[in-house]
Amino acid sequence: MLRIKKDDQVMVMVGKEKGKTGKVVRIFPQTNTAIVENLNIIKRAVKKSDTFPQGGYVEKERPIALANLMLLDKKDNRPTRFQSRVLKDGAKVRIAKKTGETI
Repeated sequence: MLRIKKDDQVMVMVGKEKGKTGKVVRIFPQTNTAIVENLNIIKRAVKKSDTFPQGGYVEKERPIALANLMLLDKKDNRPTRFQSRVLKDGAKVRIAKKTGETI
């Protein structure tokens, strides 16, 4: 079970984006990285093409290591650790350590 999943709210704990929060757009399990919307943005030069008729510079989001991200608790909107539990119906859920709420 991955720590962080798509559409989770996370906070960046290390690096130039430290302290900023956002929603996870995509996860790359092979490299243990994730793309968080509007964070870790870089500029890339693009040649003229059908998609970019003008060419020029494009801003895009780069992946951030999962080790540098922490889940936000829905109750108090602060970063928290979590534990996973199996419910009686067999579902596996993540529970915040501080508040006990399901994530």
